Amino acid sequence: MVDTRQRILGATYACVARWGLSKTTVEDAAREAGLSRATVYRYFPGGREELIHDVVTWELMRFFGRLYEAVQGAESLEAVMERGIRFAHRSIVEHEVLQRVLQTEPEMLLPTLTIESNRVRQGIAEFLLPYLLRHGMAEGVDPGRAADFLARMVLSYISSPGRWDLDDPGEVRELVRSELLAGVVVGPEPRAGGGGEVPPALDDET
Repeated sequence: MVDTRQRILGATYACVARWGLSKTTVEDAAREAGLSRATVYRYFPGGREELIHDVVTWELMRFFGRLYEAVQGAESLEAVMERGIRFAHRSIVEHEVLQRVLQTEPEMLLPTLTIESNRVRQGIAEFLLPYLLRHGMAEGVDPGRAADFLARMVLSYISSPGRWDLDDPGEVRELVRSELLAGVVVGPEPRAGGGGEVPPALDDET
């Protein structure tokens, strides 16, 4: 059974999908949830601002829950990263509500995403760390810093893939091995011209 807070968040998300962030009100959420306005304020005493912030965070956490499920069963670090990057990219591109809000109301969405980005990055890093340790680290690379580095890079490429086609499994495989893992773990071939150096951000001397 869905608890009241989750019910309100789900109803608010439905309103955002219908009308957008700026036009969704506490009254809309209460009506959609079949609850009184006072009940919504009991769970979200900060009113509309808190409600909108929390529904964005709620949907973000739901997304990463689906991402976690998508990489289950992947046994290697490479497989986890490849599967995760492809799933995340496709999900973001196909997320109609997110894409519409980004196009029409980015000023409403981006501050919350910025605030939550540190928590998201930390979650990804913590998830990747056991795979990094199992894979084996390149000499001089600290596992915790490597996990944080990879989390930052994954988020960067998901939002801005540049020349990489993240719908192409072959390109994602090449991205992971030549751009992300080279110099971080034992095994991947060094990128062209890179000589297999440890990335400066991970070098214990920096």
